[in-house]
Amino acid sequence: MNISVLAGSLSSAPEVRTLKSGDQVVQLQVATRSAEVVRSVPVSMIDAPAWLQGLDAGAEVVVLGSVQRRFFSAGGSTGSRTEVVAQETRKA
Repeated sequence: MNISVLAGSLSSAPEVRTLKSGDQVVQLQVATRSAEVVRSVPVSMIDAPAWLQGLDAGAEVVVLGSVQRRFFSAGGSTGSRTEVVAQETRKA
């Protein structure tokens, strides 16, 4: 089972990209804290709710999704990115 739950704050404002298919992807950087460790976790959500796109850095969110690794071509070489693909998001 691949389930990820994140609770944290946005490191920066959400970025919106439009794919060739016309779908919109919202990309977030969620800073999570445990004890003295802070980690920045990349999160993507396709066709995210409008309220999510309007958040600013520092906003508290909860994300439910799954961890995925995707591959892409860039400059003649293959790269990869591991991220959480959100199914649901909520304001914390």
